[in-house]
Amino acid sequence: MALRLVFMGTPDFAAPTLAAIVGGGHEVIAVYTRPPQPAGRGMAPRASPVAHEARRLGLKVLTPTRFREESAVADMRAHGAEAAVVVAYGVILPGAILDCFTRGCFNLHASLLPRWRGAAPINRAIMAGDRETGVMVMKMDEGLDTGAIAMTKHVAIGPDMTAGDLHDELAPLGAGLMLRALAALETGKLQLTPQAEAGVTYANKIAKAETRIDWNKPWNEVHDHCRGLSPFPGAWFEFSGANHAKDRVKVLRTTKGTGMGETGQVLDDDLTVACGQGAVRLLELQRAGRQPLPAGEFLRGTPIPRASILH
Repeated sequence: MALRLVFMGTPDFAAPTLAAIVGGGHEVIAVYTRPPQPAGRGMAPRASPVAHEARRLGLKVLTPTRFREESAVADMRAHGAEAAVVVAYGVILPGAILDCFTRGCFNLHASLLPRWRGAAPINRAIMAGDRETGVMVMKMDEGLDTGAIAMTKHVAIGPDMTAGDLHDELAPLGAGLMLRALAALETGKLQLTPQAEAGVTYANKIAKAETRIDWNKPWNEVHDHCRGLSPFPGAWFEFSGANHAKDRVKVLRTTKGTGMGETGQVLDDDLTVACGQGAVRLLELQRAGRQPLPAGEFLRGTPIPRASILH
């Protein structure tokens, strides 16, 4: 017997879960997502990935900006949904909305709670050098990712894995996990475990001010910084080329390098850069407005000679 659901989500990460729920036979009454946002060179309004997926599946799409008015609560109750599924929606839901669902509101979160509660758990886990993360289904309450845990899937973080790589691994795993949780909810067998009180950390949104690479840090911290911000928003450095104009370059992939030198100094012809301790080798780079390129191809178009200093 299928559940009658409301789905709430916005980015690419949420789309596989929506598709899995529909494919699993559940009835999705409405899909809530963020309104279209300006994007691209022309900054034209662009619908969210979840909106595109919902329309592909023939589902009703709603894009409210507020939920605290009585009318918003009444509209939610009018759906007659038993439960809600929330995946990276990007809107805080008040208690009155959570109370609209007789079976509860269930969130898919991309970390091992209580570590990395908040907006950017994938990025923060890699930036901190974590070796493991996962996805969790929790029953939502009014706190920030504080609800009781229903199901968990652990995932190893590889030494050179980027946030993009981890995102692409966790998204389908999370979709499958949510489908399992809904099946248990259907039969009344879903078990909930309160989160641990110890080990709480917060995954704050990535600020522009923290994206610049600090070559004074040890190589592993520079490496984790670059891969944790890849592909978006991207860690970056500045380089003054032959015409003395400063180019901003994003670093999308790195690995451990060898050699010593002044911090920020290019040590060889393979873009190994000296750090405060050790060195990091740059594997994939991107100039503003250009496509990402492997280091060898990048250097053919943008020479960065040995002994150059990156800032």
